[in-house]
Amino acid sequence: MRILIAEDDRTSRAILSAVLKKCGYAVAETTDGAQAWKTMRSAGAPRMAILDWMMPGLDGLDVVRRIRSRPTDRPPYLIMLTTKSDKRDIVDGLDAGADDYLAKPFDTEELRARVAVGRRIVEMQDQLAQQVEALRKALEHIKTLQGILPICSFCKKIRDDQGYWDQVESYLFKHSEVQFSHGICPACMQEHYAEYCDEDDDDSNDPVK
Repeated sequence: MRILIAEDDRTSRAILSAVLKKCGYAVAETTDGAQAWKTMRSAGAPRMAILDWMMPGLDGLDVVRRIRSRPTDRPPYLIMLTTKSDKRDIVDGLDAGADDYLAKPFDTEELRARVAVGRRIVEMQDQLAQQVEALRKALEHIKTLQGILPICSFCKKIRDDQGYWDQVESYLFKHSEVQFSHGICPACMQEHYAEYCDEDDDDSNDPVK
């Protein structure tokens, strides 16, 4: 997992980066809020960010608000890094959209543990998003089966959305959980295997024994 560190203090940034890299994370570093905001809205943005509250230009709280204003099914996990210890400040940070906070000076073990919590949350969000996408595709398949299907009048093949013609069995196998068990109806039994039929057999709908 890739984590963004937005911290203008060189020493704090270096410690954060060293701890995260030791834990196996990839790290992106910025020194102000504007750079952090640019990074978090870029393609392949980090799924987690540790944002210092007090930074030049945009502060950490501004960055959090901007990130949360963007609609997404996979929101990043945001940790505020702050010297503020007043409960009102902490509440403001969480209300703005931060998921957690870490007080300065921070303990490296506490940092590791809080980041691990964030990673679990991100991984669960990814799994949920994948399940939602799978459900969406399944519903599309159901709608396809409920709609009008072009079928050949002669060979009975079905045309799919890409314009290819499939056997009925092949089409239903791809678009549903239907499984086929082949048999022979009485009429076809009479036509193709008459020698095996009793004289009183007809083309009724009685199943073949």
